[in-house]
Amino acid sequence: MIAVFAGQINGPLNVENFPAVFGSALFWPKIQSIIEVQFIGDPMSIAVKSGLNFVDAIKSRLAKNKFADRAQLLRFGLPQAARRHDVSELAQHIILPCLPVTDEEMARTRHRDRGQKMARQEMWQELSDMIEYADDARLATSGGDNAALLLATGARGDIVAAAEDALCDGSTPDPEGIEALEAVLTEHPGNAVCAMIVAMTYIDIGWIWRNLAAGKTQQERELRYRANIRRAADLLAPFDPVDLDSPSLAAALCALTEAQPVQETSVTEAYTQLIELDPDCPRHMRSYGRSLLPDRFGSHEQLEVQARRIAALTADVWGAGAYAWMYIDALALDAKALVLLDSDLFIAGLRDILSCRRDQHVVNQLAAFCAITMAPPADKDKLPARAEEKRARLYRCVDWIITDHLQELHPLIWAQALLTPGLTAPLPRRQALVAKGREIALQTIAERFADDIAGGASLVFSTDGMNRIPGR
Repeated sequence: MIAVFAGQINGPLNVENFPAVFGSALFWPKIQSIIEVQFIGDPMSIAVKSGLNFVDAIKSRLAKNKFADRAQLLRFGLPQAARRHDVSELAQHIILPCLPVTDEEMARTRHRDRGQKMARQEMWQELSDMIEYADDARLATSGGDNAALLLATGARGDIVAAAEDALCDGSTPDPEGIEALEAVLTEHPGNAVCAMIVAMTYIDIGWIWRNLAAGKTQQERELRYRANIRRAADLLAPFDPVDLDSPSLAAALCALTEAQPVQETSVTEAYTQLIELDPDCPRHMRSYGRSLLPDRFGSHEQLEVQARRIAALTADVWGAGAYAWMYIDALALDAKALVLLDSDLFIAGLRDILSCRRDQHVVNQLAAFCAITMAPPADKDKLPARAEEKRARLYRCVDWIITDHLQELHPLIWAQALLTPGLTAPLPRRQALVAKGREIALQTIAERFADDIAGGASLVFSTDGMNRIPGR
């Protein structure tokens, strides 16, 4: 039934790394030629077919005064009048391999596609065994993403996309899809993996009902949301992730905890359990940091306390790195978190991350965070002087990250850093995002190393790091 149902989806969008499994949801409603997105986290790829190019998208935001200050303009690249070099000129002096499609992206896609294919072919026992193996082995991509969660995301992707498509169009989702998943539970009683996949499907659909259902009353949206979350809670209740040694089940419980109107388990308890089970995955810590912001389930004080606690808990894996992971997404959402941040510990965390995780996906993530997210703000958005000193210190870290660690450019990561997590923004085509990511990265390198490329010199990046070649 699932395979038949999947064929009825009317052009589902190919959204990479649907992060509801990490405690939040990524939705892509259709709004004519602009696709509005509220995303939290690090979607590896944005596959969107939009009628707008990047310049039109920026003009659209400027017309709405959403990016009227310098800090927001920096997120979309320097204004044309301020640019001293065009990209073609910079590319002649900054010799940096550029990968529009990276190994990390292909690995994530491979796991999701495998989960989707097995669900369509109703190979539920085989899929369950594969996810259980991935959990047991703590299988991950080179960038550290959890393979079991990626498989589960693919397995439920058709049903979630169909529900989203229907609700965004103002209709009610066909119950056939979720009924097919319920039948899977009947065929595989007591299977924790199948229960996790179905529960996460209910959580995803619940969030879609609450946030995206068009033409529905607020009361109906909330009732449907609560019904979906209750069903997810019932499905997960019989299983203990610690007893089963299952990070994917623990991640599902974190998602459930954040979705429950009345939380029976604290966010701290849920995420601590998950991180203890899977300390190598940075996404869990990033999600936990976001959940501790004042507009969610915590405060800046709690974020600081928990960041230090998680850093101590995972010191044997990350050194001080977990402190930085806890703050990275939180700072992108709420710069006021800088007030209590320990910049010395954060920078030590960055160094520890890059000493134990040399993958270029991670290097590009951290470089883009420092260069773009921590860029100097407009005067009206400045924090107290001490907090701004911390921001400036983090911004300057891009210099040593690029010099000591950058070997290849992953432009899509830089483009994603331009879009503040949680902000609704029009997105252009993937090709335009890749081009903009490359441009902003080269502009950043040119600005930070202007003296090194003066007089026609070139910067060459390789496995040996950054080297300067004098001009002729």
